[in-house]
Amino acid sequence: MTYRHALFLDPYKESSNNLMMLLFPPTGLEYVASSARGLVAKITVVDLRYEKEFADEAALLQFIARDVDIVFAGIGWDRQLEAICGLLDRIPGNIPVVVGGYTATMKVEEIFQMSGRVNILVRGEGEKTVQEILAGRPLKDILGISYREGALIRHNANRPLVDVNGLPAPDRALRRYDYGLMLNGIRLGDIIFDTVLTTRGCPFKCKFCTFSLNPLGQKREYVERSLESVIEEIRGLKADIVLFSDDNLFVDPARAEKLCDLLIEHKVNKRYFAQVRIDIAKHPRVLEKMAKAGFKAFFIGIESPHDWILSQLSKGFNQKAVREAFDVLARYPILTNGYFLYGNIGETRQEMVYIAQFAKEIGVDTLSANKLRIEKYSPLKELAQKTPGYHITEKGELYSDDYPHAVLKQIGKEIKRTFYTPGRYVKIVWRSLFVVRVLTWKEIGLLVLTAPAIVFSLVTQGAGKNRTRRR
Repeated sequence: MTYRHALFLDPYKESSNNLMMLLFPPTGLEYVASSARGLVAKITVVDLRYEKEFADEAALLQFIARDVDIVFAGIGWDRQLEAICGLLDRIPGNIPVVVGGYTATMKVEEIFQMSGRVNILVRGEGEKTVQEILAGRPLKDILGISYREGALIRHNANRPLVDVNGLPAPDRALRRYDYGLMLNGIRLGDIIFDTVLTTRGCPFKCKFCTFSLNPLGQKREYVERSLESVIEEIRGLKADIVLFSDDNLFVDPARAEKLCDLLIEHKVNKRYFAQVRIDIAKHPRVLEKMAKAGFKAFFIGIESPHDWILSQLSKGFNQKAVREAFDVLARYPILTNGYFLYGNIGETRQEMVYIAQFAKEIGVDTLSANKLRIEKYSPLKELAQKTPGYHITEKGELYSDDYPHAVLKQIGKEIKRTFYTPGRYVKIVWRSLFVVRVLTWKEIGLLVLTAPAIVFSLVTQGAGKNRTRRR
């Protein structure tokens, strides 16, 4: 079959009053959509987080029925799963529905049970698989898919992982929106955000982490794109702020330094966020070049202040190394966000709540504390199963008899409340605006000008809710 018009759909909807929700594009879906070029006459990418024309479901379904002859939907998260499957079920029956993404791969059988309209499920990385679907290859011969055959669900063999240098960068011309900072459904200023992927995989073996594994348990070895292709991609972006979405951008310090040299040489005037490990603090020359090149924020996986937990997680460093690293990082005008895990196997409440104090001691600007999850192929799964009193839900949530979900939720709130004091918020604003200079003065001015509309929207929305409650 020859397909004329393919729709690539990000089906998630976000509440219009999510405070300061910073939305990056659905990069995974865009990679897959871009791989379809030349195989279908027309490609449309719809992101329901931003959509206005098809914000109403009826309008979206009418558009699909009228113009589209195959739908690819990305299911990357557990949230809104029932609503998404319900939407897919309302797509006209003559249009093939293909789903993929992290959660789709994790929940193959569940997706087919929840939605009778899903014809094909793409497991793992989807670029090459989608190309073969659009080329009309017989389903039985396509690696990496599960599909309906009458009343049966067929599961083909996994697809080997492909070389990232053979994949095209996302085609930003397919976008219908610029991605920016939103508050209560109103765009704040004109700042545009984007993401760039320069590597896939990670060479480290932290036990809690399955980022280097796909949901099939396949190890994604660390592979790099050529820096020339990366620079070419960045130079073509409209974005003011770019997130490097690599698991760790600075695995190879020499490569990181060359990346900075190229950004400086080509005068690519943007601001960059990146995920890194504390190892970057061992390379002050690279840090100096990063600050000069425009790096404004690091997202750093610390995970725990306790040496025994860091050992359990196989992080490869201890508390002393963390403190020494942040002593170095404090010298540079770059914001730091520390990622921490609580609810680790054997961890006490006192050890969990100390996270907030430790984060203050080392000087992180912001803190992200999350409950430990045990994914299907996590090396921690066996330890959790062998430890008396610990349990793992079907969603991968870890809890214990001493620390059930409700208690862990309370502890998480206590950690954040202890860290995010009024003084902390003042410090974050001060460093962001006057030390690191994440925003330009023009952007700050536009944000200030937007403020009255935001306040009016919040007040009227609140009044509407009050009227509804009184009725």
